[in-house]
Amino acid sequence: MPANYVRPATAGAPALVDIQIPADDRPAETRPATQPATAAGTMPAAAQRAEGEPLAISVQDAILIALEQNPSLRAQRLTLLISRTSEEDQRAAFDPTLSGQISGGRNDQRTNVENHTSPVSSSDSMNAQATIQQYFPTGTTIAANGTVNYSTASFYTDSTLLSAQGGLTVTQSLLRGADYQANLASLRQSQIDTKVSQYELRGFAESLLADVESTYWDYALAARQIEIFDASLKVAQDQLDQTGELIRVGRLAESERAAAEAEVALRKEDLINAHATLATTRLHLLQLLSPPAPGKRTSQFWTRVVTLKDAPFVPTGTLDDVDSHMNVALALRPDLNQARLQIQRDELDVVRTKNGLLPKMDLFVTLGKTGYAQSFSGSFADLDGPNYSALAGVSMSYPLGDRAPRADYRRATLNKEQANESLDNLTELAQVDVRTAHVEARRAHEQIAATTVTRIAQETAFKTESEKLRVGRSTSLLVSQTHRDLLQAQINEVSAVTTYLKDLVALYRLEGSLLARRHIEAPGGKAVEAMK
Repeated sequence: MPANYVRPATAGAPALVDIQIPADDRPAETRPATQPATAAGTMPAAAQRAEGEPLAISVQDAILIALEQNPSLRAQRLTLLISRTSEEDQRAAFDPTLSGQISGGRNDQRTNVENHTSPVSSSDSMNAQATIQQYFPTGTTIAANGTVNYSTASFYTDSTLLSAQGGLTVTQSLLRGADYQANLASLRQSQIDTKVSQYELRGFAESLLADVESTYWDYALAARQIEIFDASLKVAQDQLDQTGELIRVGRLAESERAAAEAEVALRKEDLINAHATLATTRLHLLQLLSPPAPGKRTSQFWTRVVTLKDAPFVPTGTLDDVDSHMNVALALRPDLNQARLQIQRDELDVVRTKNGLLPKMDLFVTLGKTGYAQSFSGSFADLDGPNYSALAGVSMSYPLGDRAPRADYRRATLNKEQANESLDNLTELAQVDVRTAHVEARRAHEQIAATTVTRIAQETAFKTESEKLRVGRSTSLLVSQTHRDLLQAQINEVSAVTTYLKDLVALYRLEGSLLARRHIEAPGGKAVEAMK
């Protein structure tokens, strides 16, 4: 177990495993295989065993296998990759666009429409044009275009004419669309959405890790209960045999046999229930781990026997005060960081929609050159000639009433206000979660010593009552009652230890530090600064 099971992880501690997100979206089977590192530098041996063989794991093994194999976590990783594609969509708005067109035609016409025998004049034409255009975050659009026209007529000699035109148009938004921050709002919102996905992944991983550890200790408790019930059944059977012997020699009445027999039956019931609990907990643990089989992407692992290397223990050290845990929660809880990011996203909506309230006014300037000749080379050479064109102007549009932009702006401001209120509510809920979990963890820790004292006292009571029965000064019913009390005290003692371990895990998950305390690196490990 990590030395800092209770206290916070030390700064600069090495990571046991890194929850890595692939840099590309290639299928997993085409990417280089990576395995999380343990102290030995390889996957736990338990994860490499053949399907159907016993699975012997420690808590650390269970964590590493789940982080690598759990299908829900693997699917959550893909959510982050999917979110990143939205960033590319928004960046595409600032990519240059190339467009072109080519066309050609022929026109036949008689020189005298009244004389059907008059010569026919034919003209051929061809036009080709290309444009490259780019929009910039400053609200500037630059477009460069080139056009080539070809025409010829059969009625005239040397009637072939070619022209080449080149032009540049610059359009600058003056009001709506001129704000750099507003033009980049959608891109920055998509980047925030990616960060939100990172915190969602972190929160999911913490919940998975907490579930794995809690189920591991539940399985350990179920196995220990079977040992206790099995030993208790043997004691009850010995007690029944002793009662039968005392009845045979006349030191006890025949009516005492019923209580001893009932005790044996009860212990058998407890043992049956304990085995069922162990079986269902094993299935839950296997589902969380999804341990692989060699050479297979998935495996039928439900029949594998699970053995645990770590027994329940009482961690060394003490809990920090509740305010310290609360400060950690305010910085690290994924849901709080997601709420802060939502406020940033809504603020960008306010900026964008506020700019949308302005009229649309654009300044445009177009410059062009034209060359004429009877050959392609000549037309391009003539571009240096005196033929040119220049055009400048301002265009403007404004919707009367302006209802839609005003509604958008109002909606954005209300969404931001709602997000701030939601953050305040989440902060209060986090306070309740962490403070309640802290109380439960302290209670569970104190219960460990109390249950130990109770178990020792019940052992003494049972031994005393058993000895009194042996000399004929007690009854089987009293012995059975003290036996049940002892059994419950033994169960309570081991339950107190596992409950404390689970309460610690719950506390660390609720404060958002579980991954850090287990030295596991994952996206979303930094606090998001609240907007002022």
